[in-house]
Amino acid sequence: MKIFADYHTHTIYSHGKGTIEDNVKSAISKGLSRIAICDHGPGHIGFGLDKSKLKQMRKEIDEYNKKYQEIEILLGVESNIVSYNGDIDIDDEMINYFDIIAVGFHYGVLMNNIKDNYRVFILNTFAKTFKGINEKMKQLNTKALLMAMDKYPIDFITHPGAKLDVDIDLLAKGAAEKKVALEINSKHGHLTVENIKKAAKYDVKFVLGSDAHHPSRVGNFDESVKRVIAANLDVDKIINARKTD
Repeated sequence: MKIFADYHTHTIYSHGKGTIEDNVKSAISKGLSRIAICDHGPGHIGFGLDKSKLKQMRKEIDEYNKKYQEIEILLGVESNIVSYNGDIDIDDEMINYFDIIAVGFHYGVLMNNIKDNYRVFILNTFAKTFKGINEKMKQLNTKALLMAMDKYPIDFITHPGAKLDVDIDLLAKGAAEKKVALEINSKHGHLTVENIKKAAKYDVKFVLGSDAHHPSRVGNFDESVKRVIAANLDVDKIINARKTD
């Protein structure tokens, strides 16, 4: 298996440790032909990208695409779910800047209303102990992601199940219909082997993500690959990998 792209890397524009160019150079050194800069959406408290910096980020990436002919550089975002109606923390104006959009749940994000904050921070905590609440929240969490797919041009869901539990069968089925990939994240351990096997029953695609927060971690898919092998996942279902002879 040859992995040719890393679509999930962070920089100093959120809480990564390197610049865009640092990540690009690291990707080139790893033999990648594509990289996406996917810093956290502005809703992430303390770590989210500054909306006013988007024009600067776009300019940098356009310049580096000219400078580094051996790699394609994409401007992306790891956006956050901010309501159980599927709203995310980027608006129409911001969307126009991005080449790729990833969406997921994160704890460092306040929802748009009190009720949804109660669901995220209180009910999802109780769900870890009480089966009845777990099933209810699993369905609500999944529905929020599915509704986001209906509202926005999402390319992939980041580490589904890592923060809040989801119904992987419903998510995979909906993602397949919407042509949205599910991430097998090297940093967070999700998708798990069990959930990869469940999701693979549907016509859904997967993406391997390093979730690199330091340039040295760009292109590091070791943990993702272990789970791909354990789940016996067909490489043809992975959008940033191809079979090798």
